[in-house]
Amino acid sequence: QVHLVESGGGLVQPGGSLRLSCAASGITFIVYPMSWFRQAPGKEREGVAFITSTSGGGTTYYGDSVKGRFTISRDNAKNTVYLQLNSLEPEDTALYSCAAFTSEGSWKNQFNYNYWGQGTQVTVSS
Repeated sequence: QVHLVESGGGLVQPGGSLRLSCAASGITFIVYPMSWFRQAPGKEREGVAFITSTSGGGTTYYGDSVKGRFTISRDNAKNTVYLQLNSLEPEDTALYSCAAFTSEGSWKNQFNYNYWGQGTQVTVSS
């Protein structure tokens, strides 16, 4: 019933940009804070970016490793959350997944999310 579907990943050279999209269905999208996580092989899943609901002010938060380079946004009319990736580095290579925040606590804690997309792969390589 609940579906989060990511798109927009791909292969990009260092310094390049991508825009990821996450289309949601089966949830009242407008009320959910949304996040992007990423996971590289052999590494823990990492919270990349978070955006509160509109009623929560649409405030954004970012992981330390991506501050100043990535931008999260949402379009409630389209039930879509975006992640703009700029100045990409090889270390950004990972599977990027979106998730709907469904609990109270830290946005970086993956266990505070019940709804996840399947992910879209971002590979940064020369």
